[in-house]
Amino acid sequence: MGSATSFSERARKAAATAGFDLCGVAAVRPEAFAELRHFPQWLDEGRAGEMEYLRARNEAGELKRAALGNVAPWAKSVIVCGLNYNADAPRSIDPHEPGQGWISRYAWFAPAPGAKGTDYHDAVLRRLREVEAALRAEQPELRSWCYVDTGPIVERVYAKYAGLGWMAKNTCIINEELGSFFFLGVILTSHEPPADEPLAPLAADRCGSCTRCIEACPTQALEPYKLDATRCISYLTIEKRGEIPEGLRVGMGRHVFGCDICQDVCPWNGAENPMRRAPVATAPEFRARPELVNPALEWLAGMSREEFNRVFKDSPIKRAKFAGVKRNVAVAIGNSGDERLRPALEALGADEDAQVSVHARWGLAQMDREVK
Repeated sequence: MGSATSFSERARKAAATAGFDLCGVAAVRPEAFAELRHFPQWLDEGRAGEMEYLRARNEAGELKRAALGNVAPWAKSVIVCGLNYNADAPRSIDPHEPGQGWISRYAWFAPAPGAKGTDYHDAVLRRLREVEAALRAEQPELRSWCYVDTGPIVERVYAKYAGLGWMAKNTCIINEELGSFFFLGVILTSHEPPADEPLAPLAADRCGSCTRCIEACPTQALEPYKLDATRCISYLTIEKRGEIPEGLRVGMGRHVFGCDICQDVCPWNGAENPMRRAPVATAPEFRARPELVNPALEWLAGMSREEFNRVFKDSPIKRAKFAGVKRNVAVAIGNSGDERLRPALEALGADEDAQVSVHARWGLAQMDREVK
């Protein structure tokens, strides 16, 4: 077995070969991952909302995400890989037509040749498996496990300590070269670096005095380096089931699935500085489908369940479910003030699903208020 340095080098080489844009290795040591100590308090404050999976515990009753040892006590290092998904397309904050909604850019993609579908989990996991196989070929006794958003770990914390970037005020990881539009995938491994091996160098926090992300959030979900998920538009449009609190509906604007505002206004992604514009993804899986960029709200409102299943087959949008997307569309139309969409909103008001009809009736009332 080679040295920790050679292991890191092998990991980075395998990641580059697999098509990743970033890769680093974080050693699991007592002083590492300090941010995880705040996780239980964040949960106790109710910031996770209905995301009960974040409260998962092991057999000893310990929160899994509070410490890597609570999930995988055998893991001695964590490989973190980053894959750019930034598309050459408009941002959520760019000018748009009144009848257009917004789907987060990570869910825009068209199926690539030979790909299973359009879900980024598949694109990232396939590459992680390649990295894992390459390392095991040289180190057969290596124990490992791959995760892409589905594991009981806080990926961005490990990304920070693997040197991929700094944890920004919007709680995203920002890389000085790529910005923040990249997916994270992790490989837990049993490779134990020597005790005297230095930890991966941390990226300097370059947020400085900037607070654009905090000021731009329409629902005031952000404090510096802290997110209240219950107010986050991504949470409201994807994870929240049933009724969305009325006080947050106007702030949702035209968002139908997810939100990119706090990233789109970030100078490290090119806001107000085209020279800093985040590079466009080269992975073939991440080609934007034009109909999902500033999608027509009327089209989404009139979708049948069959069309929804066909259009969003193997897409992350399926997570919000058919009724959830319709609910979000109803709010977006109400916020649009576009009278041309009133018939579509009235049709949603008669929907058999209560959560859709309730929000559509709110949307109609909202349009009436805007007319006055």
